[in-house]
Amino acid sequence: GKPLAIMGASPGQSGTVRAQLQLRQTAIFLNMLPLNRPEVLVGRADTKFDASLNLTDEATRKFVQDELEAFARWIERLRLGLGVMASPE
Repeated sequence: GKPLAIMGASPGQSGTVRAQLQLRQTAIFLNMLPLNRPEVLVGRADTKFDASLNLTDEATRKFVQDELEAFARWIERLRLGLGVMASPE
């Protein structure tokens, strides 16, 4: 019943699409509550980070910021019981 946000970066063009799909399937099995949108799939990550692994691409920084803000709202909705129906346990 824990909230979950997934984001990933890859040097490939499609980012971490396949890995994130697999993580979502695992989250369902573990009864986690993933944030559905926005998604952060950073492709060509080798061009978006500096040598010290600092994120330097402003558009990507905005995607990450948007997801973190949405995740904070998702956590609050779940805390208030507004997000999803509780699982019968």
